[in-house]
Amino acid sequence: MSIINEGETRMATHYALPQVMLEPVVRAALAEDLGRGGDITSQAVVPAGTTARLQLVAREAGVLAGMDVAKLAFMLMDNACNIEVLQQDGADLLPGTVIATLQGDAQALLAAERTALNFLGHLSGIASATRPIARAIAPYGTKVSCTRKTMPGMRMLQKYAVRVGGGSNHRFGLDDAILIKDNHVAIAGGVRAALTRAKENAGYLVKIELEVDTLEQLDEALACGVDMLLLDNMSVPMLTEAVQRIGGRAISEASGSITPESAVEVAKTGVNQIAMGWLTHSVRVLDIGLDSV
Repeated sequence: MSIINEGETRMATHYALPQVMLEPVVRAALAEDLGRGGDITSQAVVPAGTTARLQLVAREAGVLAGMDVAKLAFMLMDNACNIEVLQQDGADLLPGTVIATLQGDAQALLAAERTALNFLGHLSGIASATRPIARAIAPYGTKVSCTRKTMPGMRMLQKYAVRVGGGSNHRFGLDDAILIKDNHVAIAGGVRAALTRAKENAGYLVKIELEVDTLEQLDEALACGVDMLLLDNMSVPMLTEAVQRIGGRAISEASGSITPESAVEVAKTGVNQIAMGWLTHSVRVLDIGLDSV
């Protein structure tokens, strides 16, 4: 599904995750909430067999992400419930936008409510934070990416939400690519030693990225040859100089305390990627509610 409107800079494309990937995560979340006795509140207050008609409604403006996960939470509690999805992931939401309508067993839907909303609000918050940054830096040929700073068990979904917002993903895990950071360099005995060993052990499809925080390290890395350079905590003037020295010989990625306000200035330096860990580890949720109709 494309995340663009006519006349806008083309953003990334995201694809729905298969249910077989989503179900273990959603089942675990439901089981955690149901505990040892199930939803004793709904069981006590709502008569068995009662049917409820509900709506998922946006309380504020943002970008929708996680609808498939929320839908699955309700379906796992009541596989006969009827869910009409009115807004798909990637949709721009306004306060009061009805996202979906649900009709089914009241006890089951209420038991799934918090789990569904937790997923939906968190993932929509990530997409909502990503989209304006992705659009702002796109004219400079720069992309925003997330990191491995994700919540345990949520990485697949959080990185999906970044893609929904128009961003791109860095590594999914330690086995995706080689990323040599400062501690690796220190323990290995320097930039050259670390890169030499990485090249000796990397498979032919494995990319090698090196984190540098000085121009001297950058020059040494370029002399050795490297696929990507992570320019860590560099000032805008230093980033500009670093990009000029790289001269297209490697992909450049800026990281370190970059905010929505500073992202455009960083993009103007010519870096290929901007990495933002806060997009997944501390983003604000989007307020979405479940209302009885």
